[in-house]
Amino acid sequence: MSYTALYRKFRPSTFSEMVGQEHITDTLRKQVIAGRVGHAYLFNGGRGTGKTSAAKILARAVNCLNPHDGEPCNECEICKAILSGSLTDVVEMDAASNNSVEDIRSIRDEVNFLPTRAKYRVYIIDEVHMLSTGAFNALLKTLEEPPEHVKFILATTEPQKLPATILSRCQRFDFKRISNEDIQKRLKIICKESNIEITDEALKIIAVLSEGAMRDAISILERCTGEQKGLIDENVVRDLVGIPRTTQIHSIVKSIIEHNVDELIKNTNNIINEGKDIDNFLWEIIKYIKDVLVYKSSKKLEIYNNDEKQQINEIAEKTSKEKLLQLIYELSELANKIKWSSQKTIMFEAGMMKATMEVNLENENTNHVNGNNNISLSTNKAVENKTIEKVNEAVENKSAQKIVKDEIKKNKVGLTGGNLTYWNNVINKIKENGKMGIYVNLIGSTAREVNDMTIEVTIANQNSFAKNILESHENKAEIEKIASIEAGKTMNIKFVSSEDKKKADLKNNSIENMINNLDIPINIIDE
Repeated sequence: MSYTALYRKFRPSTFSEMVGQEHITDTLRKQVIAGRVGHAYLFNGGRGTGKTSAAKILARAVNCLNPHDGEPCNECEICKAILSGSLTDVVEMDAASNNSVEDIRSIRDEVNFLPTRAKYRVYIIDEVHMLSTGAFNALLKTLEEPPEHVKFILATTEPQKLPATILSRCQRFDFKRISNEDIQKRLKIICKESNIEITDEALKIIAVLSEGAMRDAISILERCTGEQKGLIDENVVRDLVGIPRTTQIHSIVKSIIEHNVDELIKNTNNIINEGKDIDNFLWEIIKYIKDVLVYKSSKKLEIYNNDEKQQINEIAEKTSKEKLLQLIYELSELANKIKWSSQKTIMFEAGMMKATMEVNLENENTNHVNGNNNISLSTNKAVENKTIEKVNEAVENKSAQKIVKDEIKKNKVGLTGGNLTYWNNVINKIKENGKMGIYVNLIGSTAREVNDMTIEVTIANQNSFAKNILESHENKAEIEKIASIEAGKTMNIKFVSSEDKKKADLKNNSIENMINNLDIPINIIDE
């Protein structure tokens, strides 16, 4: 007897067997009971969420000779013929490989004929977004004026690619991602019926890895049964899909937080030498950091045991939410770069070391700022005023004095340089408003008024990802709103990187150079 894959063997045969889509199955059952089934449906949702299964169940339900409570009996000759694929009145078509005008025209010609055995002729078109423009136009005519004996069920993962004319003629049902709990429950039933021994921890990991797709979860389970003869635990699952064990990931994240480059290199080399997939490896690191952030915020995690939670708590105590969020952004950008690189290992190791050393640098900078911030803010205005006073005393030429005053006013700083006095208030209010994505990328930034309407913000973070986040329309508008309130007037924000700022400073004359180039003698007298 030929082998049947688990996801096919345990495909739901009734609406009640479907998991996590009750908002859809209840509606469809009621329509079947009331005899008010529409002529065209659009089932939208991610892979493995039950779109095709629901379409097949609905095709049987509308044609079943002995339906019960809106469900197909799966015992009558029509249901059995549909299940076996021998009934020509129910047609399944994959639009990914049958997307031409001719394919749809053949359907348009067939719909005019009455069903051979069933009550309705049902067409299930999977991946319908793959149809060509001409094919959509050919399908539209049939959807506009369908014969009473024809039903269409379209399935897609990308409804935005369908023409509005098609969408408007279908009843749309959105299939949501299946929860980890529902996936675990279904997997337990499958394991029980298939005599598969597996731990609850292993089921949790499979559910998380499936990302809400039941078919993916069952496929992972099936791979585990092929590799392991006996009890399947979490380590079997991790080894099978090439995911480092939690202890390894913990060691690496701990090295990053503690800015221990030597330990990081040793740990990453061990993983790479084991042949682990770098993309999956990096994804696991990002996910672990996300879990640390979640734990630090809520003290709740699902898939970790008590020992692992203790390790996560250890890391959470050593860092801030803002730094964890920043690491997620940085490593996500690294993951995107690695996808297109032919030197994945080198890119990965360099990126990880950069993230570790940035933590070290930021810790030093933070300690320095925390120790001196209050002094600099409180004395900035006094220093500025004293500097102006000294220059005024030394400058006898009125025009030179005016130039100096105008330059100081323009930059809103004294000869000592420094931030706008209210810029820290802007950053703190952004944090208070819960805009953590903005706040994290403004940490370490400096600002100055370049004119009465513009604030130039120098970003400490050099990666383009951070600048793109801040320059998004919504985020920039939020910063400008708070900055305008603090400044007491409408202000626009201009973002520059620290490297751009250095280049600009080389081009612009400083106040000191300007004074030195004047034709009159000016002396700065220290008190």
